[in-house]
This record gives sequence, C-alpha cells and structure tokens, in this order.
Amino acid sequence: MGAMGIDPTLAVYKTIATAARTLPHGMMSGLCRVATTGIPWFSPDRKLIVERNLRRSSDHELSASELAHGVRAVFRSYARYYTDTARLPGLDAKAIDQGFSYEGFRHIQDSHARGKGTILVLPHVGGWEWAASWLDKVPKYQVTGVVEALENEELRLWMEEWREAVGIQVLPLGKGLGSELLRRLRANHVLCLMSDRNLGDGGVEVDFFSERTELPGGAATLALRTGATIVPVAVYHRGAQNHAVCEPPIVVERQGKMRDDIKRITQNIADVMQMQIRREPHQWIVLQPNWPSDHDALRQLHDGSE
Repeated sequence: MGAMGIDPTLAVYKTIATAARTLPHGMMSGLCRVATTGIPWFSPDRKLIVERNLRRSSDHELSASELAHGVRAVFRSYARYYTDTARLPGLDAKAIDQGFSYEGFRHIQDSHARGKGTILVLPHVGGWEWAASWLDKVPKYQVTGVVEALENEELRLWMEEWREAVGIQVLPLGKGLGSELLRRLRANHVLCLMSDRNLGDGGVEVDFFSERTELPGGAATLALRTGATIVPVAVYHRGAQNHAVCEPPIVVERQGKMRDDIKRITQNIADVMQMQIRREPHQWIVLQPNWPSDHDALRQLHDGSE
C-alpha cells in the first residue's frame, strides 16, 4: 500500500466509529442491524460456528426455525456491541454511568480493597468494553485489558488508541506480557481477560459445554503467583443499558503441583462461563472455531462446496 493509500479495513472501522458518535443512537442501531443481517449469508463459516455455539449453549435441541432465529439474534448482538463501544470515546462519566447497571459489584470492591489486584474473567458476551470504561470513569480503578495482537499494524494502533481513550490500558498478547501483568496486579490494577477463547500459547485443556478444548490458563497462573482475586463477570445487554453480573470469586489455592492447580482453577472458570453464556446464548459472539470439532466441521463445509 502506497504512502497515500488507505487501509480498507481501517476505513470501515473509522467510518462506523464516526457514524456512531454523530448519528442518533436509534438510527445507528438500526443501520447496524440491517448491515449484520447479511453476514450469515456472505460468511458461511461464521454462520456455521454460530449455529454450533447455539446448539452447545441451548438447554434443548433447537428446531430449524429456532436456530435461524438464534443466528439472527447473535448477529444483532454483534451489531449492538459495535454500536455501543464505538460511542464510548464521545461519552463522559455521567453518560457511561447512566448506560450501565450491575449486581455483585461488591466482589470487585472487596478484592480492590485487599490491594493484591483483581482479575476479571469474561466471556465474549454483551458489552464488556463498556464495563471496563465504567470501571475507569466511575470508581476510577486502573484498568488493564489484554487484546489479540493483530497483524494489521494500522488497525492495531488505531484500536489501541481508541481503547486508551475510553480508559482501558491495552497490552497485546506477546513476549514479555506475563511479567508486565504481574507488575500491574501488584500495583492493584483490575485486569480484564476474555477467557472463552485461547489465542496464545499455553492453553489448558478443559471440559467446556461437554466437549474438550483449550482455554487460556493465564488467570489461574497470575492469581496463584500474586494472590490476586479472580472474579467472573458477564456484561449483558439489558434494554438500553449494559448490565454486569459479578459472580463470587473463584477459589484460588495451592493444592499440589502448579500445573494441576492451574488446570483445576481454569476448569472452574470454564464451568462459571458456561453458566454465564447459557443465561443469554444469543449474546455470545464468538464467531471463530473454538473446539477441535469446529475445525473439522469447517473442513467438511468447504469440501462440500467444492
């Protein structure tokens, strides 16, 4: 790309962000819903993954109509997430507080008062970035978020600047991350870890929705090393607000070998996330393969389309 070229992906993100801050909220929400209705048809891979996740998270066997409705609902949640988060840089603390509600916040307050750091483990449900911005703007905690290291350098830098603007101190996955997270927890930061997908090395094998897969073991490792408290949180769309439900802390204690303790704690985190997702399965927006069987299903899809 030349010096005067514009990265098309970055241009799309910037356009959405600008529109979200300038158009009336209702109009922007409607436009995003319309735009996302086409994703299942133009991206059969994502449609397949969403269908598989809905079947996993449902408490009964879904009919064809229920599954089709569920897919549409997931992509509407996807649109709502982007609409809400794109608005954040233009909102002050009062507006962010008005758009947020919570239950169980005392678990985070108690942990913060202990002074050893707090690790929030979250699934990709609802408006998690709104909650992180609220933690910075209202109780004024130091908030650190770990994000995927994007290959698109321009997009990565823009998204880091955006998150910093809403109060999230961003650290990308990569070399040296562990030691920096240890330092920040010892400085009593609130660390936000998306924990229902394993993006880096060192995943821990767990049972998640009755199927074996790997989830990140970083929360367990950091808590065992620092004494930080692990609080599971899910942030749901509830009407016009984003609503956080903070669960009781995960028990963190040494019982044997370090790797066995990490596996046990990570499995406990997976069990809580499974419950959190089942509350609002249509708000779970994991669109990438997350289990070994997902990769097999995608290969079969591609083989059948050739």
